[in-house]
Amino acid sequence: MALLEYSEVTEKKYIVHEGQPFEVISSHVFRKQQRKPVNATKLKNLMTGKVTEYSFHVSDKVEEAEIETREVKYLYNSRGEWWFCESEDPSKRFKVTEAQVGLQGKFLKPNTVVEQLLFRDTPMSFNMPITAELKVTEAPPGIKGDTATGGQKTVVLETGATINVPLFVNEGDVIRINTESGEYRERVGK
Repeated sequence: MALLEYSEVTEKKYIVHEGQPFEVISSHVFRKQQRKPVNATKLKNLMTGKVTEYSFHVSDKVEEAEIETREVKYLYNSRGEWWFCESEDPSKRFKVTEAQVGLQGKFLKPNTVVEQLLFRDTPMSFNMPITAELKVTEAPPGIKGDTATGGQKTVVLETGATINVPLFVNEGDVIRINTESGEYRERVGK
């Protein structure tokens, strides 16, 4: 178990703070006038999904969390429950809350294999794929000359998620999406 100095608490690191595992979303070391440096961070609680802000001072040391991973397969979701199973043993099913899955979950197709993070053998959040290729199931027609909204329209994807896409995307197209930002990247095919 490694201890990190206040300035070593940087983005994408996992730490233990107040007995809970956190992922560091952002960090910024700065000095206010004549005072000592401070590391202002945004931390995501890996158990609850809540994001909090915390400032680490020069004298602070924080424990680096030992996070393990396992591969799991997404099955389906219903009424706020997301069901997964172990990728090697489909009979070992378990459910998690929507908060644990996060916003990227709306882009998951059934039978997608993802990494689940474990802290002291306790299941936490997931590492989702950064990109996903999904089929457009509903798309309003793009009207020629309709560029007042920046040439965008809202479509529904096969997972039920809605995103904004360019006017040339039609129903039945397969598009690539950035799951972290929820933005359209490109049209892949039909």
